[in-house]
Amino acid sequence: MLKGALIVVTLAALSAAPALAHVTLERRQAPVGSYYKAVFAVPHGCAGSATVKLRVQVPEGVIGIKPMPKPGWTVETVKGKYATEYEFHGGKISEGVKEVVWSGGKLADDNFDEFVFSSYLTASLKPDTTLYFPVVQECEQGVSRWIDTPAGGNTGNGHDSKTPAPGIKLIAKP
Repeated sequence: MLKGALIVVTLAALSAAPALAHVTLERRQAPVGSYYKAVFAVPHGCAGSATVKLRVQVPEGVIGIKPMPKPGWTVETVKGKYATEYEFHGGKISEGVKEVVWSGGKLADDNFDEFVFSSYLTASLKPDTTLYFPVVQECEQGVSRWIDTPAGGNTGNGHDSKTPAPGIKLIAKP
């Protein structure tokens, strides 16, 4: 009886593994109008090949991006215009970081690592929605695009896809 239960638990764990094999965010919810430390967990490479670049697209309404350097990696930011002007530190800003890119390092397929930036979630974002950060993971051989969002972009959890974009549920500021 115990052996049968162990087999069932093992099979359930193995069948759940692919759903957990994508790039995810450590904190799955955050209040609007507050700072957010985005920690992107990269659990593997691309079909056995080492990760050599990670590109994270920053969604509208997320500002004040400051990426954390990683030893052995180069970090770059791509800046651009926002769709609207935002209040930030007593002033108004209309452009900023739209993408963060870590490259030049090598994360073996059988290792795990995290890529981090700090940000500010503007008050213009809507509570009770999900905000997605599309990620492109480039490897020595191949690319994994974690870019799928549910229709409408702001609802659902993206787990129905084989390549879901990491997302956070936005909540009201306490």
